[in-house]
Amino acid sequence: MLQIGDKAPELLGRDENGNELRLSDFAGRKLVLYFYPKDSTPGCTSQACSLRDNYEQLLQRGFAIVGVSVQDEKSHLKFKEKFQLPFPLIADTDHRLVEAFGVWQEKKMAGRTYMGTVRTTFVIDEQGVIAEVYSAKQIKVKEHAQQILG
Repeated sequence: MLQIGDKAPELLGRDENGNELRLSDFAGRKLVLYFYPKDSTPGCTSQACSLRDNYEQLLQRGFAIVGVSVQDEKSHLKFKEKFQLPFPLIADTDHRLVEAFGVWQEKKMAGRTYMGTVRTTFVIDEQGVIAEVYSAKQIKVKEHAQQILG
């Protein structure tokens, strides 16, 4: 997993509209790059809505927000429209970004073992260096924006 002090990759991926997003698109701002397991699930929806509800405050504090999961563009577009999310969602269908950041890991649920995205948030500074990492155990989905704002 990428750590505090590591340089983030330049190419992030394609958003729900097929637009390519790069780290350099956010130059001069802090980027909240949050990885979540699946569109429209309760925890992922609560987390996205926390960021949505505090979006203006996050912008005022110099943050940009981008969500990432392995669902396709169509799923992201539906999720974004349903919950009126004002930030892009990367469709990491080839798992390139989840693997680069080290959040594609073995998970267990109901006695079943499978590979999936571990909920993790990376705060990347204005120079493209990881400044903070929030692990799945640290993230409170309903209060995630407040955690970032400190």
